[in-house]
Amino acid sequence: MKKRNLIWLASALSGVVAAGCSKPAVQQTATTDTAAVSQSEPEVKGVGLNMANLDRSVSPCEDFNLFANGGWLKNNPVPAAESRWGSFNELRDNNNAALRAVVDAAVAQTNAPKGSSSQMVGDFYAAGMDSAAIERAGISPLKPELDRINAIKDRASLLQTIARQKMLGSSALFGFGVSQDRKNSSRHIASIRQGGLGLPDRDYYLNTDARSKSVLEEYGRHVGRMFQLLGDSEAKARQSAAKVVALETRLAKASMSRVQQRDPYATYNKMSIAEVQKLAPNFNWNSLLGHLNAKAATEMIVAQPDFFKEANTMLAAVPVADWKTYLRWHLVRSTANYLPMAFVQESFNFNSKFLNGTKEMQPRWKRILGTTDATIGEALGQAYVEKTFSPEAKAKALEMVNNLRSAFQEHVKNLDWMSEATKQQALTKLNAFAVKIGYPDKWRDYSGLDISRTSYLQNMMNAAQWNYRRNVAKLGQPVDRTEWGMTPPTVNAYYSPSMNEIVFPAGILQPPFFDPKADDAVNYGGMGAVIGHELTHGFDDQGSQFDQEGNLRDWWTAEDKAKFKQRTDLVDRQYSAYQPLDSVFVNGKLTMGENIADIGGLNIAFSALQKAIASKNVGKIDGFTPDQRFFLAWAQIWRNNSTPAALRQQVLTDPHSPAMFRINGPLSNMPQFYKAFGCGPGNKMYRPDAQRVHIW
Repeated sequence: MKKRNLIWLASALSGVVAAGCSKPAVQQTATTDTAAVSQSEPEVKGVGLNMANLDRSVSPCEDFNLFANGGWLKNNPVPAAESRWGSFNELRDNNNAALRAVVDAAVAQTNAPKGSSSQMVGDFYAAGMDSAAIERAGISPLKPELDRINAIKDRASLLQTIARQKMLGSSALFGFGVSQDRKNSSRHIASIRQGGLGLPDRDYYLNTDARSKSVLEEYGRHVGRMFQLLGDSEAKARQSAAKVVALETRLAKASMSRVQQRDPYATYNKMSIAEVQKLAPNFNWNSLLGHLNAKAATEMIVAQPDFFKEANTMLAAVPVADWKTYLRWHLVRSTANYLPMAFVQESFNFNSKFLNGTKEMQPRWKRILGTTDATIGEALGQAYVEKTFSPEAKAKALEMVNNLRSAFQEHVKNLDWMSEATKQQALTKLNAFAVKIGYPDKWRDYSGLDISRTSYLQNMMNAAQWNYRRNVAKLGQPVDRTEWGMTPPTVNAYYSPSMNEIVFPAGILQPPFFDPKADDAVNYGGMGAVIGHELTHGFDDQGSQFDQEGNLRDWWTAEDKAKFKQRTDLVDRQYSAYQPLDSVFVNGKLTMGENIADIGGLNIAFSALQKAIASKNVGKIDGFTPDQRFFLAWAQIWRNNSTPAALRQQVLTDPHSPAMFRINGPLSNMPQFYKAFGCGPGNKMYRPDAQRVHIW
């Protein structure tokens, strides 16, 4: 079960409004709806909202995204080195300045003790920035792995080499790892899952629309060009690419869709090793688990049994020579960004430029900095939080979490559709939520990880094997509930169903999401809604199937479950009607959990705001009431422009709705929003009561 996170993937095509709403009456103006600035009273200037972002020619009741962000959208096109641009990206750029100071200081410490954070960060970053050394080395660091593949003679050596690739982080054929047992969250269990594809989603192989066909054709050419960079002739590379595409297409046909994988029961198939062997005997699991350093496994979760049935057939039917070609591709695919620039450029041209519409590559320092964070992020994060995250900020964030949890408790108690029995279960789970803020209490110990300034690729392969060993070593060990799934500098947040925890890294606890200098309305509309979003993930269509201990268990009465389903079906219908591009519709089932979390989180945050300001005499700031500033803050943190290519890929692969629908969608269900801005029947942002979603 993947962590449910906030991810900023989104778009903002400025003419799109909420679909499925009634047609507007006479177009209203922003100032009529909001009484935005009264000329009869002195204007109080505020912190946290940028009034220049607004487009006051647009009525907030017609398209709130354009009203709140229209000025920003017009003045902030997607930069050439990005596929999307929004507040998340801006904050990430600000973080990069702090992180670069950290790595530059570490690079300068050439005599730092071996194994220290400074040594690892400095040497890792320095090796990545040494482009001349990378060019001189060519593909020589990869040669031992290419030789392993070339030496494959039969199915036994094929499986042994596939196991080796798992340790190097390759996705070849299938996925393997150790994670919490969904039905017993205190223990770890091995699991296998579908994989082996080079494209972002199985539908690129299976769909017959023009876009999908063009992607698959260009993918084949991309694979061929990579083989040529490895030294193959053009003719041989073309033949090899065709074999890769054919093999991956067969795997795609056996793969579950993203929507199917949202059912945690459908992907929970616990089997003994003997049962897995019977399911897919050609894998020779006892031997393969030995090669995977996982002999201790006595049972496994098989996420997609039908996939492994087909993979089992393919192991016998596909010639060994074709498997060798396939493994060469997945090896170079997984290491391309750490090889000479020709490989980096080819990977960028397909994965970023063609698939996402990114025009230019990020500067090298940004790319290496991002990889440093992704690879040894807790070593990098220690110095980062010392510079950027104070104990006071952590205390204020925790206070806000507690306020949001209290508001959520009241929401649950006051639900008119849920029985008392289920309410008590929900409250028990909510009270059991663990909260992690800023950075880990216990930093990761990187002992045994060898990082030097000699070879960037070798560092990456060492790190992949270290992480693999660390993961497999969890078999038979108790679950460490202090562990984090994101690094401290990450501009994001997440909820983990199996841990029943919400996690907010230091990276996101900054303006515009959280600003100690801003008024309550801005902070609750920003970070408060983010916190509410993550809390609600524990009670969305997936999270609601896990109990207070993180176990997959049905704690609902049958009647309440049916009522919940009726409400989530309404979410599906609403978002499936949204059309970000011509002939492209949001997948309401794929985005279900995130949409529920957006709607629920915003409602909870609004209630928490009312409590926070109840005893305060808060007037207008920047000409807007506290309620209006709350909704403006929500809209401005989701401001986003996107390339059409990135938007198309998001709709196909991402469980988050495009930005304009994350803004307008929840608001169109909230009477509090109607009241704040004077919206009513005839406005596009207004929904009749029967069409409104109210779950939490």
